[in-house]
Amino acid sequence: MRVVIQEDYQKMCQWAANYIAEKIKNHKEERPFVLGLPTGSSPIGVYKELIKKNKSGEISFANVVTFNMDEYVGLHKTHDQSYWYFMHDNFFDHLVDMKPENINILNGMAEDPEAECARYEAKIASYGGIDLFMGGIGVDGHLAFNEPFTSLSSRTGVRDLTTDTRIVNSRFFGNDPEKVPSKALSVGIGTVTDSKEVLVLINGHNKARALAATVEGNVSQKWTCSALQLHNAAIIACDEAACGELTVDAYKYFLDIEKAERL
Repeated sequence: MRVVIQEDYQKMCQWAANYIAEKIKNHKEERPFVLGLPTGSSPIGVYKELIKKNKSGEISFANVVTFNMDEYVGLHKTHDQSYWYFMHDNFFDHLVDMKPENINILNGMAEDPEAECARYEAKIASYGGIDLFMGGIGVDGHLAFNEPFTSLSSRTGVRDLTTDTRIVNSRFFGNDPEKVPSKALSVGIGTVTDSKEVLVLINGHNKARALAATVEGNVSQKWTCSALQLHNAAIIACDEAACGELTVDAYKYFLDIEKAERL
């Protein structure tokens, strides 16, 4: 596992965007570059940087296929809190050459949610898997909507959301947790770790415990993020604020080994 520590959120996002852009530019295969994407506050800065690079001509998304991590059950894609809406509002609608047919987001209004999840897994497989999956984690370490004690080998499926997650997300629903959907469709931990590379963004003091669990804790269903320890090409991009719970020797090690990546 690599842990790249940047001074602040902005530099973390710049580094992550640079890394993703290089992967897209260096992709020489005829098949598309397959990119997994998250929602939430952490990736917004990365999306802004990627939009700049796309508009300037530095990178093209014409040969990029995307798969998003999750979607609320029961929200139509036009609902302003659906993740379909979030992704188009914050990213896709601002790219100059993203093909709509290359955008894949789970359908929260599907009549048969389980069938929708199976279809999604099959479509990922049809592209040969995901080349790079970017993600973020919650304060309890959940990756996508894989709440604590979700199987580390789980596949895309229907997830029940915890009260804590609904409280955290209620800030987008008028601060009323009851307005937050109680279920979501989500890629599984196994879906994410099957990707060739995984890049997880962790920023802020409130994520410090989760970062420590991801990097130094035991591999456990309690902290689904800890599954990244078993991945051959997992990268954590974080800011200084998120490092408060790392042991001193781990913090110093990653600062030293990744010093060339410091912006």
